[in-house]
Amino acid sequence: MQREVLLGDEAVGLGAIHAGLSGVYGYPGTPSTEIFEFVEQRTAGSGGVHAFWSTNEKVAYEEALGMSWAGKRALVCMKHVGLNVAADAFMNSAVTGTNGGLVLAVADDPGMHSSQNEQDSRVYAQFALIPCFEPRDQQECYDMMIEAFDLSEELALPVMVRLVTRLAHSRSGVATREPRPQNALHPTREIRKWTLLPSNARVQYRHLIDKQPELLRRAENSVHNRLTLAGRRGVIACGIANNYFLENVDDGHDLSVLSLAQYPVPAGRIRRLVEHVDDLLVLEDGYPVVENMVRGLFGLDGVRIRGRMTGEVPRTGELNPDLVRSALELPPHATAHQPSPSLAGRPPALCKGCPHTDTFRALNEALSEFENPQVFSDIGCYTLAAFPPLEAIHSCVAMGASIGMAAGAAHAGYRPAVAAIGDSTFSHGGITPLLSAVQQGVNLKVIVLDNGTVGMTGTQRSMSTGDALDHIILGAGVAPEHLRIIEPTPANHAANVQILRDELAWDGTSVIIARRTCLEAIKRKAS
Repeated sequence: MQREVLLGDEAVGLGAIHAGLSGVYGYPGTPSTEIFEFVEQRTAGSGGVHAFWSTNEKVAYEEALGMSWAGKRALVCMKHVGLNVAADAFMNSAVTGTNGGLVLAVADDPGMHSSQNEQDSRVYAQFALIPCFEPRDQQECYDMMIEAFDLSEELALPVMVRLVTRLAHSRSGVATREPRPQNALHPTREIRKWTLLPSNARVQYRHLIDKQPELLRRAENSVHNRLTLAGRRGVIACGIANNYFLENVDDGHDLSVLSLAQYPVPAGRIRRLVEHVDDLLVLEDGYPVVENMVRGLFGLDGVRIRGRMTGEVPRTGELNPDLVRSALELPPHATAHQPSPSLAGRPPALCKGCPHTDTFRALNEALSEFENPQVFSDIGCYTLAAFPPLEAIHSCVAMGASIGMAAGAAHAGYRPAVAAIGDSTFSHGGITPLLSAVQQGVNLKVIVLDNGTVGMTGTQRSMSTGDALDHIILGAGVAPEHLRIIEPTPANHAANVQILRDELAWDGTSVIIARRTCLEAIKRKAS
């Protein structure tokens, strides 16, 4: 046994490797990106683990499911909003079941450090009726991955491992095990199981329902769900919330505690706790999933149930030791200095010399002749153009939504309808709305910011850049004379403004590619 100091994300990746992994799939997204990158770097040159970024999370999940069909062990990793993209394949994979082990590692982002929302992936696991692990620390990130692959093959179901930002991006020592060999190739022959025609799907769904008592039994008996009965005040601490709880109590505390890290929620253990206490505090980083289930299962008769729904824990944002301390009704720790309210905010900004800055300066000038123009944007570095001094974009909702929203505004008669989208986001979710706009002849202007990489998450490879991007756009039906390419530099500013004005004046679907390599990508390549 050896020890390594690892991020939570890295511990997930190493656990997967040591479980006999054959393939890792994903799309970059904070806070999950490092899972894929660790596996890719740790296995580089060995030829034994397939590691290549996918076009989007749905494609990643389908590729992983295909590897499972072939009998090999596959890991698919994404952030929480990426699971929305993969939901179709994810939900149906619970019905088909698995052959080789299939583990989904999802990193949620309570507090929205780098996300549009703070949804809780445990709800998806509950929705799909599959097992879910919620590690409390980096050691469990590693250990639970190995257990998750074993469980996936034993039950023939995909298994979720759910992290949160604070665990994904913090480090701790991890004791590792001897790596296991990969599974032999053994494609499934169960054609009816994997072909979800209604007649087959009904049978498979019944199999999934029939497995639920076994999933619950395993959660009830799991070593990861620890119940200690003591005093009449109780705490349920889920995942990383258990750490925050332990930071605030001494070893000799008299609280009755249920620490949860494996789902479905073990109703029997919760029942024993509820019957023992008069006051119950539920601590979970994310939605009040367990808190609401406790209320639904046991009501409020005779037990005071507290948590996010009652205000003892804030309804939004991530937990921390101080918030948990307040919820435990303990006095705050003394601090040497109070935070100064006079400190200026420091919002994130585009890098100095970023090509997106020159693109949006040209776009702002081209749009200046219109009254109150609005630009629909997408998700990436360029979203930072919403901040001063550019203030150039006015929406950011979901990957690929810029083109669809701009098209909808154009349908309503809004002009000029302009969308801004990055090259990687375009391949992720922008191709299909562009196809729709071209077929309808929508008066829509799409600015594709082609910096040759996935810049915001660490300069990963882009699936649609350079000539490939040009061919995709032309293949979608955009007229060649209205596919314009500009190089966003200060020297080209006047010419770029004129090209943008020309396309804004034309009544139809046009695409302007702003092409210049990301400076950070150049730096990384040089190093």
